[in-house]
Amino acid sequence: MGERTHWRQEQVYVRRRRTALAILAIVCVALSASAIGAWRAFRPDNARAEAVTTAGTPATANPTATATSISTAPTPTPKVTQRVPSADTRLERIDRFTGGITPKSVDASEHGLVLANNMIYSHSITVYNSRTHELVKRLPDSIDLSKYGFAGHKGISKGGPVEAAWTKDAKYAYVSNYVMSGPGFKGYATDECSPKSGFDRGFVYRFNAATMKWDQAIEVGAVPKFVALTPDQKKVVISNWCDFTISIIDRAKAKQVKVIKLAAQPRGIVIMPDNKTAYVAAMYGNKVFRVNLDTGEHHVIMTVNRPRHLVLSPDSKWLYLAASGTNTVYKIDTSTDKVVSQVVSGPEPRSMSISQDGTALYVVNYFGKSASKITTSDMKVVQRVPTDPAPIGITYDDATHQVWVACYGGSMLVFDDTKTTVSTSTGTSSPAAPTAPGAVTATAE
Repeated sequence: MGERTHWRQEQVYVRRRRTALAILAIVCVALSASAIGAWRAFRPDNARAEAVTTAGTPATANPTATATSISTAPTPTPKVTQRVPSADTRLERIDRFTGGITPKSVDASEHGLVLANNMIYSHSITVYNSRTHELVKRLPDSIDLSKYGFAGHKGISKGGPVEAAWTKDAKYAYVSNYVMSGPGFKGYATDECSPKSGFDRGFVYRFNAATMKWDQAIEVGAVPKFVALTPDQKKVVISNWCDFTISIIDRAKAKQVKVIKLAAQPRGIVIMPDNKTAYVAAMYGNKVFRVNLDTGEHHVIMTVNRPRHLVLSPDSKWLYLAASGTNTVYKIDTSTDKVVSQVVSGPEPRSMSISQDGTALYVVNYFGKSASKITTSDMKVVQRVPTDPAPIGITYDDATHQVWVACYGGSMLVFDDTKTTVSTSTGTSSPAAPTAPGAVTATAE
């Protein structure tokens, strides 16, 4: 009301002064621009999701942001080489924010953006500025598939985002959708399933970072989960949870070109520099496979209880596996496919990420309300930091050397990993006593 009152007073003043109409027009334009600028600066959806915390104390969350928070993405940020090896630094929490989110996974683009998939029934993704942690976009999973060539699904469908993978240039991110609902779909799926369940085939959407919109929809198998790109960026590989398969997408054609059947509930995927050798964890098949993406040939390299997530070292010499059923992270030599070392991370390790220099792993412990930092040279837990309940997603951002942790209960935590000493007031904890393998039961895979 203050701005509106001021404008009216100005009009009275102008009329009294009997100024020229041209001057009046200029004043009106100036005042309008000022009002619009002020509204844009202070509108709620342009506000930061939550103020930066101090001494590990959460700030008060702002109201839920709307679908268009900041109209453009941040300028691409080049990777900054670490001065101190990540093995020698320690995590310190610098931020916590909420704001109507239920993050299932989180992935840094390495060029200024971080994308989080909210719980499937939230039907949205949220995109953040990796440096300021501001909300850039809240995008619903609603899409008209008929516009992408799927005539049997005319009208608005919803997906349920699960995981994402960015292209190297950070122009696009591919997002898997758990189950489709809408015209032509049954709209139902569960984690306890098999190819006999008869669930609908799922879809992968492509997120365009320039327009902040979906620009492709690609049909894959039933209940797609993990997403990985080949190093040459020509193919996208998807694990189809209920089909027991992986789908191979040709990016140029924007369509599935091959399906390879493996074992029960495939999830984690990594792809070697040759662009054809992949490792896939079949979580409820209790197997880890080495797969030839060209021929479809595959064999088991390891049998373990509930293998979930895989990460490659930057030089691809080492494969790291988080097995939820043993609470353990394994280090595997990719030249022999043999386990060379292992360490108990915490109760129910789920997702992992690796530092830019490959000297540290970051692992969320779903039932431990914690995240572990593991040095890769000796596979030691050098730090275990407390998190909010149900930490399930984690990503390391090369541009900032920060670690983002997605907590299913409705929050995102951000840790700095550049300091060699950490204040005890941040709530950082030392490694806790290991939990006995197999002591927990998996949920929300």
